[in-house]
Amino acid sequence: MNTTQNNTAQILTGTPLAGRVAVVTGASSGIGEATALRFAQLGASVALIARRGERLDALEDRIRAAGGTALAIPTDVTDRAAVLRAAERIEQELGQVDLVFANAGVQLIAGITDLAVDDWDTQLSTNVGGVMNTVQAFVRPLEAAAAAGRPADLITTSSIAAVRILEGFQVYSATKAYVTQLSKLLRTELGRKKVRVATIEPGMVDTELPDHVTDPAASKLMADLITQIDVLQSADVAETVAFMAAVPKHVNLTEITILPTEQSI
Repeated sequence: MNTTQNNTAQILTGTPLAGRVAVVTGASSGIGEATALRFAQLGASVALIARRGERLDALEDRIRAAGGTALAIPTDVTDRAAVLRAAERIEQELGQVDLVFANAGVQLIAGITDLAVDDWDTQLSTNVGGVMNTVQAFVRPLEAAAAAGRPADLITTSSIAAVRILEGFQVYSATKAYVTQLSKLLRTELGRKKVRVATIEPGMVDTELPDHVTDPAASKLMADLITQIDVLQSADVAETVAFMAAVPKHVNLTEITILPTEQSI
């Protein structure tokens, strides 16, 4: 895995997120880590949520060393009570949340007849349940922020797999299709309350996510893409998410598919 952040991805300047309180789930690596860093660079106070506490602490230290504000809260997003406790602590220590990046997710690919039911459950509880727990914890603060005239954003991480037909991706793709559709439907209710709801659907990104794939065919597909084409870096996705949050509050970039230029599947 290439963890080098590509600074050329940065197009935003200044501190357009100054004064905002952001939450990033899945912040211990990959897209979540890169986005948390970028939010902080652009002026936001950032709450870092993920299971791996040591990695969150290291990220918190990096943000603070650069002059930013961060709060690491080791939390399993599948644990509803833990997410609610995290939300309470964030409000107490950082203030009212007005930017949520519901990014935590796992990708476990297998043929359906392999009956990898534990992998099914893990993906459902994280990719679907974790997003719902995050919505439960932060939807009312987002509504309150919007009612007070501030920008308010709920951004989810879906995947190109939500709309592509890829053998072996059945459960993963279904969970991401849920996220895409959920985001569209939440917007029908929250949009009129001036809360922006959006989703980003990345293609192949050089993160640790493919490392969790054990299916040989799927592993080969991803490995081939990484070696054959110039795939996305986490910083590319992070900059896009930051841009979605930085545009004027009457503008909602509701659904963005971001692919490597050469990716055709």
